[in-house]
Amino acid sequence: MVRRTEPGRPAAATRPAAAWSVLASVMDPEIPVLSVVDLGIVRDLTTADGAIDVDLAPTYTGCPAVDVIERDVAAALAAHGFDPVRIRRVLAPPWTTDWISAAGRRKLRDYGIAPPPAAGSKRHLLAADRPAACPHCRSTDTSRTSEFGSTPCKAAWRCNACREPFEYFKCI
Repeated sequence: MVRRTEPGRPAAATRPAAAWSVLASVMDPEIPVLSVVDLGIVRDLTTADGAIDVDLAPTYTGCPAVDVIERDVAAALAAHGFDPVRIRRVLAPPWTTDWISAAGRRKLRDYGIAPPPAAGSKRHLLAADRPAACPHCRSTDTSRTSEFGSTPCKAAWRCNACREPFEYFKCI
């Protein structure tokens, strides 16, 4: 027996995998090389009664992009036949930079942003340590030029070896 589904709507058995695939294509509006999956903000995805529920954790409670991300996630899923889509903002436990995937860290570095270390320590939280390396030349001879970068989650740094400026994704 062949299971039929509505045109453009994934079959029930493939819905969760298809939804994760869609989410992997939804990019963060502030760092357009990172998907919401790379960033680790998709807390949960479930399907029930024909609906899809997505739990999203903002990177921090004051993140100015959270409404845009929620809208983009809902729109992308709806465009791929998922309807209705329900987005739930999840604040506990709070998001941490440890949830950025290994692929996400690589994408940050390739984009010119020094990624936070995995399993950040209190020293990283207090900015006592430097980024692991300049994303341009990999030198560890770097200095912070400002605690604030283009977004609240980044700080401005400069490499003393290659002299290039770069941003460091703060450890949270």
